[in-house]
Amino acid sequence: MLNHFCKKPFWECTQTLAAVAQGRQPADTVITGARLVNVCTAEVQDDIDVAIAEGRIAYVGQSAAHCIGENTRVIDAIGQVIAPGFLDGHIHVESSMIGAGEYARAVIPHGTVGIYWDPHEVCNVLGLEGVQVMMEDAARTPLKAMVTTPSCVPAVPGFEDTGAAVGAAEIADSMTWDGVVGLGEMMNFPGVLAGTDHAHGEVAATLAADKVVTGHYSIPETDQGLNAYVASGVRCCHESTRAEDALAKMRLGQYAQLRYGSAWLDLPNLAAAITETDIDTRFTNLISDDTHPHTLVANGHLDYILRKAVECGIDAVRAIQMMTINTATCFRMDNELGSITPGKCADIVFLDNLEDLNVTRVLIDGDVVAENGACTFPLPPFEYPAWVTHSMHLGRAIAPETFRVEAPTDAAEGDAVCVRVIEVLPGSVPDREVRAALTVTDGALESDLDQDVLKTFVFERHHETGTFGVGFTKGFGIKRGAMASTVAHDAHNLLVVGTNDADMALAANTLAEVGGGMVVVADGEVLGLVELPIAGLMNDLDAPAMSEKVHHLEKTWAEIGCTMPSPFMTMALIPLACLPELRLTNRGLVDCTTFQFVDLVVDEN
Repeated sequence: MLNHFCKKPFWECTQTLAAVAQGRQPADTVITGARLVNVCTAEVQDDIDVAIAEGRIAYVGQSAAHCIGENTRVIDAIGQVIAPGFLDGHIHVESSMIGAGEYARAVIPHGTVGIYWDPHEVCNVLGLEGVQVMMEDAARTPLKAMVTTPSCVPAVPGFEDTGAAVGAAEIADSMTWDGVVGLGEMMNFPGVLAGTDHAHGEVAATLAADKVVTGHYSIPETDQGLNAYVASGVRCCHESTRAEDALAKMRLGQYAQLRYGSAWLDLPNLAAAITETDIDTRFTNLISDDTHPHTLVANGHLDYILRKAVECGIDAVRAIQMMTINTATCFRMDNELGSITPGKCADIVFLDNLEDLNVTRVLIDGDVVAENGACTFPLPPFEYPAWVTHSMHLGRAIAPETFRVEAPTDAAEGDAVCVRVIEVLPGSVPDREVRAALTVTDGALESDLDQDVLKTFVFERHHETGTFGVGFTKGFGIKRGAMASTVAHDAHNLLVVGTNDADMALAANTLAEVGGGMVVVADGEVLGLVELPIAGLMNDLDAPAMSEKVHHLEKTWAEIGCTMPSPFMTMALIPLACLPELRLTNRGLVDCTTFQFVDLVVDEN
């Protein structure tokens, strides 16, 4: 696979690199006296020098004195550890709620030099044109922002309405873009298993372009179905929630991507696949998937996940392999990325030691881009087109009466009506379908706080269709008010959850007025608001400013009774119809085990 992410193509640098390695030509930069994490051999080498030229590594050995010339920059690394720059094998930038340029500025100081990102959030709202805008934003920075084209727009065809649609023809075209390295997570695993032309057409277009298909296999079946999924060409999967899932994928030659983000905290459970076995870990990646701005600011990015992996009992060198050479190999780019070896891009992270794992300096293509937690590169302004910042098209007025849920016509006042309920689980991607008995009040079904059962609506917001789905959710624990969000995977329609109709209407209309975002209201008052005018998903503020906004919003969740960590990330999955068990889209309730629409009211007779 051609690499468009280094300062210069490899074939333009070979003569220079060979000359520098032998001392016939001075290096641009020499690092001296470092402890090298050699990810090729899983060892730590002491007193290693590294010579860099043309943005690539020319020499790695005991002394690079012969590479130093009059204008060579020398970096004294005595007492420091150096490792390859960290690579995130699966990330949705939009989940940080900041633009791609600001995202780069947030993660680079934490050692992240490259991301394999799936911008399917913005694609569901604005199509591939929106993806191109985000790529332009990222191009202002040194971050190697390698795109996997969104595959599932919509996530599961026929069950929701999105702002755009992507098929095999669009995938094939995108594979010619310089910034694209593969196909985004193939969430439509039912389509892959059933052999549909749509799913396999997208996979085929990617494989025909000699690029990588990334996966999303979210069920615990690891025999015939998983074999079929891997046999279809899907190279990696981040949806393991049990150690046995991850182990099964690795045994079939699929990269198991162990996730630890802001809400999906699977790594501690998955680490047992490594710590309780004696397996080779080459088919393992560490990834973030979704990271909120407050996590980036307070904890870091891949450096935070690295420390968590070590805390879970994974050896530090092995963990570093999982976010460097393993990731590069997964995407068939290890010929140029993922190791500190001759010819590779000079993407290097400096660490204080292998115990604390604090990042002190970052090089990308041989340039120092961050030191002591701060970026050293300029970030010019970026202006988003108006069509990107005006994406709310509801096509209907929303009033308190909109949220009335009529009881069945044969139900009398005071009768108990059995309804399906989506039970969300903190820190977990899957949900559960449960049942609740709701009492008919004035001919309608209302939220029941004693049972923690809340009205939930999803409104289509892209094409002014006016359609909406109705359901009930359980697990948030709120006692008053309502919350709403346009971050509602993957169609990102307008999602509203609440205890009463008036507050639900206020929450919905507040987001319609500001162009999208996340809001908490109670007793007719807006308690917390995060405006996300960029596709209803992001803001152009930097990470610290967004972190402050999100932190305030989470405090307002607590004010109305919620104790769930990162509640908006959990709430955002309520409409995601590719995940088990029960989901709600703008078209209605979906049984995501049988992939059929189901009724809200359950006939118990």
